[in-house]
Amino acid sequence: MTDSVTITERAARRIGQILKSEGDGAMLRISVEGGGCSGFQYKFDVDRAKAEDDLVISREDAVVLVDPASAPFLAGSELDFVDDLIGASFRVVNPNATASCGCGTSFSI
Repeated sequence: MTDSVTITERAARRIGQILKSEGDGAMLRISVEGGGCSGFQYKFDVDRAKAEDDLVISREDAVVLVDPASAPFLAGSELDFVDDLIGASFRVVNPNATASCGCGTSFSI
């Protein structure tokens, strides 16, 4: 199941920078919550506690956690980091999403 979510090199580099500034034991947690303009939304948090049933994805200095309830919504997704004219942000390319909002943080299935 660890290959169900991938992290691009750009995202791994940026996550590594963020986690380094947070100190030892920091990990990035991605979760899916109800809400947002399309039904579900992505949530990003720095976490120091890993649950036994968390999905753990590692690449370079990046460690990403996904809880078991969010994992099916993120299956097959790719986490990328983009820095363009409208700003810098993480972007989830989710093959399960049938629609998304303009800001890219909300989606529906």
